[in-house]
Amino acid sequence: MTAQKQILLLSSLIVFSVASILFSLLSGSVDISATQLAKGIFSTEPSLNAQVLQEIRIPRTLAAFVTGGLLALSGAIMQVLLRNPLADPYILGISGGAAVGALSAILVGATGFWLSNAAFVGALSSIFLVFGIANKFGTWSVTRLLLTGVVVSAGWGAVINILLTTSSTNNVQSMLFWLMGDLSQSRVNPAHYLLLLGGLVGGIFISRSLNVLIRGELLAVSLGVNVNSLRLLLFFSASVFTATAVTVAGSVGFVGLIIPHILRLLGARDHRILIPSCILLGGSFLVLADSLARTLIAPQQLPVGVVTAVIGVPVFILILRSTIRK
Repeated sequence: MTAQKQILLLSSLIVFSVASILFSLLSGSVDISATQLAKGIFSTEPSLNAQVLQEIRIPRTLAAFVTGGLLALSGAIMQVLLRNPLADPYILGISGGAAVGALSAILVGATGFWLSNAAFVGALSSIFLVFGIANKFGTWSVTRLLLTGVVVSAGWGAVINILLTTSSTNNVQSMLFWLMGDLSQSRVNPAHYLLLLGGLVGGIFISRSLNVLIRGELLAVSLGVNVNSLRLLLFFSASVFTATAVTVAGSVGFVGLIIPHILRLLGARDHRILIPSCILLGGSFLVLADSLARTLIAPQQLPVGVVTAVIGVPVFILILRSTIRK
């Protein structure tokens, strides 16, 4: 991919990101024009448009963009770490641990801050459980890590089923919405922006090593890459990105799976371009998906994970077919 094409791709993704954010801010059950949007964003006067924008749409749109960016970034890292194009952020059971934490919090009536923290603690527990089992004898391999993640994920699935079965009807509805991905109450803070920025800067910094590692460990070692240290960094970085995203929005599928694939098909195989492109396209994709979730059956809302799945399944099939043809 030439430098001109790289610049064109990044420029197009930036424009697409801005357009998706504007579409999200303008769309909803309350009609807001572009003029009203410009006034309402910075308005200090009490009005319906300003309240809708400042308290609902802007925080939700930013949460969707950050979550989508983190999931796409985590997916790209996981695919390098596991050398598996079908790897996604949830393949190591992190979402399962977060789900158990969140559903347990819902079961005891916790909401907001406590619900988010319970999900994050559950995700961290899953991260260390998977790593501890895979690294039991002081060494670990990609195969052992992947198998451990699959088994732990199945275990979390059993616990989730127990929680759903033993919960009241009111709690089950909240639990299902969380499991399918829900941004209606999601908010992000400066720590989330710093994490996304850190992922961007760090990913670009180690992009050369990522480009080498994806071609094989032997080649990476021969070129002076410390493979063990790099794999540890990738595992914990991707895990924290995923844990944070799941804490904000619940289990939103397909973002981390299809976004890196789409960008590689567009020619962004160099991780210096793939990393920022994943953040831009992943964030834009989830912002648009959430906009559709809010408006398709308004005033009711769909879980955003349902929309990403409806879009993601046919897109992934098309990607798979185009890859097979090549």
